Amino acid sequence: MNRGDYIKPNQSLNTKAVLTETRPWGKYEVLIDEENCKVKKITVKPGGRLSYQYHYKRSEVWTVVQGKATMTLDDVVEHYYYGETILIPQGTKHRVENKGQDDLVFIEVQHGSYFGEDDIVRIEDDYNRK
Repeated sequence: MNRGDYIKPNQSLNTKAVLTETRPWGKYEVLIDEENCKVKKITVKPGGRLSYQYHYKRSEVWTVVQGKATMTLDDVVEHYYYGETILIPQGTKHRVENKGQDDLVFIEVQHGSYFGEDDIVRIEDDYNRK
């Protein structure tokens, strides 16, 4: 079978609306929100930086799909590029920054026991969020 056997051109899909949240550093879109995982598409504007944070109840896997990610994991800084994957175990301090001229885009897959935004423990934040 090929892809055309599943989705025909101009065929509407029975899907939930995508939730988009704007943040000072860019935005995220929730692509999947299930009991056992959450998947987001995260866009970080040039010069944007997420808070230095960790989570009690979830781990994350990030895959860069556009741009260059300057990633800090437990105080170690590394660069990641298109197609590279970053594993963030539960409790690991992490932050991503976009030092490039274009948007940084990555796909985040969360897995664990809880996926709410209130499971973010911010250590440091450029935007004075708690």
